[in-house]
Amino acid sequence: NANANANANVDRLPNNDRERNAMYSDEESRTMSNVTASVRHDWTKDEIAEIYNLPFHDLMYKSSTVHRMYWNAAEVQQCTLLSIKTGGCTEDCSYCSQSTRHKTFVKPEPTMKVKEVLEAAKRAKEAGSTRFCMGAAWRELGNKKNAFGHILEMVKGVNGMGLEVCCTLGMLNAEQAKQLKEAGLSAYNHNLDTSPEHYPNVITTRTYEDRLDTIANVRDAGISVCCGGILGLGEKDADRVGLLHVLATLPEHPESVPINALVSVDGTPLGDDDDIDAVDAFDMARMIATARIVMPRTMVRLSAGRLSFSDAEQFMMFNAGANSIFNGDKLLTTSNPEFDKDQALFQKLGFVGKPAHKGPMPSPHAEEGGVVITKVENGQQSQQYA
Repeated sequence: NANANANANVDRLPNNDRERNAMYSDEESRTMSNVTASVRHDWTKDEIAEIYNLPFHDLMYKSSTVHRMYWNAAEVQQCTLLSIKTGGCTEDCSYCSQSTRHKTFVKPEPTMKVKEVLEAAKRAKEAGSTRFCMGAAWRELGNKKNAFGHILEMVKGVNGMGLEVCCTLGMLNAEQAKQLKEAGLSAYNHNLDTSPEHYPNVITTRTYEDRLDTIANVRDAGISVCCGGILGLGEKDADRVGLLHVLATLPEHPESVPINALVSVDGTPLGDDDDIDAVDAFDMARMIATARIVMPRTMVRLSAGRLSFSDAEQFMMFNAGANSIFNGDKLLTTSNPEFDKDQALFQKLGFVGKPAHKGPMPSPHAEEGGVVITKVENGQQSQQYA
């Protein structure tokens, strides 16, 4: 927390990702140490597959170089996720402990009271977290007017504490997205989970298109989009590439892309399937690295499953381009490293937390002239050392 405070007064980019990206609308590419990167929306699957399948040492070099061209690699955002409505969900997501269709350790609970949620947000803030995410286990907000009213109160209250607020509440319509924006919501999480091709093997109660529609509603309301996926759902490498292809060809790249490793839960179809290989640190690093290269201005969040990786393995993932984490003691219904352990890890790695409602620090390499930036103005290409 002291680190975050110490860095609160340095020069920063705008916190809103759209404002930030608009500053670079005339940029064509950045180059450093023979690595060139650019923000593109016309990636082909073959191009992404070529990056994903690079020899591991080469991929790590390229992604960590891209990361340093666009970001300050010392700064990592800390988010806390609280389950405000646990269990009792009617969806059939085959990885999820909260579905009523699976017999797991999770028992349905009523929605938390506004006061309880604000107390949890206060604890998260005291522990150094700067973005507070609230998740509800249901298919969609639908006509839950009473619950939605309470959620709007929670958003206003958490925002009033000086924290950034994120929600993950299932499918949203345009009007609900607008109300959340007015209440002060910073970001909305709605994961695509996997590729369009593998998705029907994992979930049948909601279509891929439903998910894309919610993402469009969020984007159109001016809320930052948080959208990623899960490794370990029985997918192939081509599905991991397919997910990144969908994300990297959206009209706007998400503000943040969480990369999750499945935390398998007994009683769920995927938790009980012995044929699915566990996700290792190399799988995670390869996915994070590819996401970093194809979406250079997007925050890549190391999310669920982090508890199963050592400090050294987590460092490999940060080096691959992750610059955001979930911390705290409850990632929805699976365990996550304790706050204190995370603070010790940050100290060990020389990281500082990103303050709430303040934009990221610029890349020191770009500030000090180490990055060649190619711009296009009036059809003319020009190069400068940033």
